[in-house]
Amino acid sequence: MSNNATNATVTGANASAPGTAVPHTTADETTDVLTADVITDDDSSESRSSLASSTASVTSSVLDYRIENGRTYHKYKDGKYWAPNDERENDRLGMAPVAGCGYKELVHNLYLRTFDDRLGTAPPNDPDSKVGRVLDVGTGSGIWAIDFGDEHPEADPFDYIHSRMMKGSIRDWQTYLKRCFDNLSPGGYLELNDVDGFPTSDDGTLTEDCNLMKAFRLCFEALAALGSPFEEFSQFEGIMSEIGFEDVHVRRFKWPTNSWPKDQRHKELGTWNHENLAPNLDGLLMAPLTRGLDWTREEVSLLAMEARKDLADRNIHAYFNM
Repeated sequence: MSNNATNATVTGANASAPGTAVPHTTADETTDVLTADVITDDDSSESRSSLASSTASVTSSVLDYRIENGRTYHKYKDGKYWAPNDERENDRLGMAPVAGCGYKELVHNLYLRTFDDRLGTAPPNDPDSKVGRVLDVGTGSGIWAIDFGDEHPEADPFDYIHSRMMKGSIRDWQTYLKRCFDNLSPGGYLELNDVDGFPTSDDGTLTEDCNLMKAFRLCFEALAALGSPFEEFSQFEGIMSEIGFEDVHVRRFKWPTNSWPKDQRHKELGTWNHENLAPNLDGLLMAPLTRGLDWTREEVSLLAMEARKDLADRNIHAYFNM
């Protein structure tokens, strides 16, 4: 169907109909330089008195999954998806109990805190938006869809398509975005939320030869070899405009690698981001490197261990753009 008034939001994009203003609740952080907190030798490495603890138990259903290098993966299109689905991964993506916070999803909570407790940046997230049909792509544990449904009981499960953390899973973004466009109502919204591939630093404390950069570099090389390249968001704006999306907005935020920033908001985001990544590097690296680059399980575990040291080092003032 024709959708020449369909909108997009990349936060990764907001696109609104012609003549419609898109409210910006949080300033774009692209040019903001984060100031490092003062640290001593005793606290130069991030402490992992874990925010999350698992209460899940292994059940017989694990036998229905693909077992590889000590992790389990979905059987659907066996071997195509690179992220594990076992309880360690579910602690990261699923409902894991967090001390003092009840049950939280680490990634979901990172986005909530980044977006000032909003579920997204596109106008359909406004309390009075009266949004219609909504599609959540890559829904994971379903927590975003549940929370959005609670806030917008008028929504019918596509005036709004929400796509989060899908890089590395979509093989053909041109086709994916075109299908999103074709299935949006005129004036509808597509919102993409994701993280740029490589961490970076403003002061040079993150070097190209460190193990953290090596781990991500090898991971993206492996994903490309497997046919699922980890695309940069910089190309999406042009693709969306070419497809027919109008009023495309790109907004940037920063997720520090640990609690190194001085300001409290980014210190907290860094704490959550470290908890999200540090215990899960093995799982994120294992399938890509063993399948795509023929690494052994032991080699991947060693690389993950060394990368975790950089991730925890508060003298490395690194962050991810998202």
